[in-house]
Amino acid sequence: MSPAPLSPSASSTRLLSLDALRGFDMCWILGLSTVLSQMLNRAFPGSDVVTTITTQFKHVDWAGFRFYDLIFPLFLFLAGVSLAIALPRRLARAGRLSTIRHLLARAAILVVLGIIFSGGIKNGWDQIRWLGVLQRIGIASAAAGLLSLWLNTRSLTITVIAILLVYFLVLRFGFGGGTFAEGLNITNEFDRMWLPGRKYDGDHDPEGILSTLPAIATALLGLLAGKWLTSSTSPWRKVTALIASGLIMLALGWAWHPFFPVIKKIWSSSFVLVAAGWSALLLALFYFIVDVLGWRRGLAPFLWVGSNPIALYLCSGFGFFRTISERLATTPPPPYDWLPSALTFALMLATAQWLHKRQLFLRV
Repeated sequence: MSPAPLSPSASSTRLLSLDALRGFDMCWILGLSTVLSQMLNRAFPGSDVVTTITTQFKHVDWAGFRFYDLIFPLFLFLAGVSLAIALPRRLARAGRLSTIRHLLARAAILVVLGIIFSGGIKNGWDQIRWLGVLQRIGIASAAAGLLSLWLNTRSLTITVIAILLVYFLVLRFGFGGGTFAEGLNITNEFDRMWLPGRKYDGDHDPEGILSTLPAIATALLGLLAGKWLTSSTSPWRKVTALIASGLIMLALGWAWHPFFPVIKKIWSSSFVLVAAGWSALLLALFYFIVDVLGWRRGLAPFLWVGSNPIALYLCSGFGFFRTISERLATTPPPPYDWLPSALTFALMLATAQWLHKRQLFLRV
């Protein structure tokens, strides 16, 4: 998703905090949440505090927001930040036409990888899952990148606002609109009518057609954050503005919630703002710690994972780490039944370190 990590002296615009935060984000979906949940439940059985914590490692059923609902939009937000760093370099080096071809090719590769990741054609053409997580990352980030080639910061901001408002108006006042319940809203109905193949939730998909539009807004918000971080403004002003914008988006998102609920599965406009608000706050924190203070102690695992997120995600999704773990150790009895998950996560980290040490990166 990004150029190979460079030392700070090699690139004045390289943000190590971006790799660290991306790695932090990916670690949770690559097994950290499972390991932590199992260890806490084993150490403190029946604890209400532990239940509250571990509940955050599960998606909400429909409306609402938990920590685990942040993982995907945070990654897409960071993909936008990466675009703000990489596209100006490519434009200067190769020109606009080459940059456009690169964005489109990258999107196509991610779509193909996403289809393969979801099972490909092994169960027949009618069972292909055409849209999914990787497909959304490819399409939304490519759209954000293409828009940034022609629009300035102000126009991009207006575009984000327009996307969120239009999406709300379509769902609220469009044909058969007015309801946001699962299976009854226009987004789900659009998938039923127009999305071929297998859908993740029966006749509709959380990464469906219409909800890709607000996902583009998520990538654009990340791109705007990246443009701000790579500007000539002082580091303290960058951190302050990120915190302020994050708090404002959180406030706006939750204020919108009674009228347009925060729903990840349809990527509602209020969800975009809440997720982007938390993303901006986390980016401010990591930027301050890693790039302003220069503190890297204890963050190496996040840097390893953040340098190869797509490769590790694919390996984990195909069960490579779990398969090796099962061959190395059988399931132990309680209270050590959390060890297989821990071993699987450790194997992922070891692979990430091995790739990082040898400067091997999957570039898409």
